[in-house]
Amino acid sequence: MRVLITAGPTYEPIDPVRFIGNRSSGQMGAALANAATSAGHDVTLLLGPVTATTPTNVRRIDVFSSRDMHVSVLREFPNHDLLIMAAAVADFRPKSVNEQKVERGGTMTIELESTEDILAAAGAIKRPDQRTVGFSLVKRGDLARSREKLRRKNADLIVYNPLDTMSSKTIESILLYPDGRTEDLPLRDKASFAKILIERGEQLFR
Repeated sequence: MRVLITAGPTYEPIDPVRFIGNRSSGQMGAALANAATSAGHDVTLLLGPVTATTPTNVRRIDVFSSRDMHVSVLREFPNHDLLIMAAAVADFRPKSVNEQKVERGGTMTIELESTEDILAAAGAIKRPDQRTVGFSLVKRGDLARSREKLRRKNADLIVYNPLDTMSSKTIESILLYPDGRTEDLPLRDKASFAKILIERGEQLFR
């Protein structure tokens, strides 16, 4: 298969030196890229601003902001069979960006606007021969929200991932499918999980 993977955070500029971001390390996406290449697939990795080590035989595209990620996914997805959205894309960005560095002093108010829903955008243009997989980082036990994301984003598989495992070297997850099936995957390291998820991605085409 031709697999498109997104990984890492996005940084949303406030001024030339400051940004809004999150704590994503990119480790999950790097593990998925490793697992996919080991399984013989052609991989494109869209990587946010992190230093995660990636396989040398992966086509890597570095992105910075949610807008960069959005444009890159919609450009690359038509040439791929499977999209795995493992990136922790920012939900909000500053509505306006200061052209000069804001100097310290007083208070500062930043008005935010919602960023694009990239997985939903990919789901809207998905062909019958393509599949999409997303991650749902939510509070522990909130499977209803993950199921709602699965439906709204027209995904073929959603990985429920409890919030308290963020920034960990391990992952505890439940796989959710559109037909109502679920698969519990108890706590394991990200490399082991990545191998399983790539296998489940392959099965979506059968």
